[in-house]
Amino acid sequence: MYKMKKYFFLFLTIAAFISFNGTDLFSQKSTPKKDVSSFFIDSTLAKKHLYILASDEMEGRKTGTPGIEKAAKYIENEFKNIGLTTFEGLNSYRQTFTFTNRRIKEEITSANIIGVLEGKSKKDEFVIISAHYDHLGIIKKEGQLDSIYNGANDDASGVTAVLVLADYFKTKNNNERTLIFVAFTGEEMGLIGSTHFGKGIDASKFIAGINLEMIGKTPSFGPNTAWLTGFERSDFGEIIQKNLVGTGYQLFPDPYNNFNLFFRSDNASLARLGVPSHTFSTTPIDVDKEYHQASDEATTLNMTVITQTIQAVAKGTESIIKGIDTPTRVVIEEKK
Repeated sequence: MYKMKKYFFLFLTIAAFISFNGTDLFSQKSTPKKDVSSFFIDSTLAKKHLYILASDEMEGRKTGTPGIEKAAKYIENEFKNIGLTTFEGLNSYRQTFTFTNRRIKEEITSANIIGVLEGKSKKDEFVIISAHYDHLGIIKKEGQLDSIYNGANDDASGVTAVLVLADYFKTKNNNERTLIFVAFTGEEMGLIGSTHFGKGIDASKFIAGINLEMIGKTPSFGPNTAWLTGFERSDFGEIIQKNLVGTGYQLFPDPYNNFNLFFRSDNASLARLGVPSHTFSTTPIDVDKEYHQASDEATTLNMTVITQTIQAVAKGTESIIKGIDTPTRVVIEEKK
């Protein structure tokens, strides 16, 4: 009897040990991975932002038009409601400047919209979270009924992520580094807003750049995935991959090398200054029929993809924002 009890308790001990290490002895099934959805992001809030920014009322948000002014006011108001402060040297959320449109030789006044969430122990180290809020505006073509290029995926989806992440990190209140949330203007005219922003900063203080562009469609890699531009240019992507282990979400290097995407979004303006600044995206750009078309409407996007991507970015960048990991700097060899 004593031996039977001894073996019985030994059996329970072994079973408990195996179960603790992730395997159910009886079912032989691994413990389920923690899903990205467990990191709470408000999908209702995300949908609200997307549908407002991509609405006809915004008139396609072309830089220098009344439409983008409406979008600017909306973003400003959201930053205020969240409780962000203004960027150094500014007395409002606007970084206003004037530039010359190279195509039509016309001077345009516009503004980057910038909000700040000050860090704690490393407040002088900055992480920028950005997207461009401009698009193509109104383009009338013969035989085309819809002339408003709403830019839902490009890039109301990215701005939606910036607003939701600002709200998320403000609520979490655990960012050791200072977070700078930026909606850039003039991206479609040649990275105008981000270039202007880069001219006025001390790039050595910027630890990382998190740019979001076209995150509203299922990637070619399948659900619960995204891709990152310039993956090989720093270890930023590897840090994200490490933090996403066990979440069920995967980050891949940009599969569209022929499109030169690293230099076609606002991350490039900071990367040229040495900042490990990269763009997250989900859209299969090689086959996307809505890119720069009037059909780029909010109704064509997948809110689940958008929400899960925002959640993955929040989780994936966590160690950078908390000051644990510091990505390697980017070195770009300019053509002579």
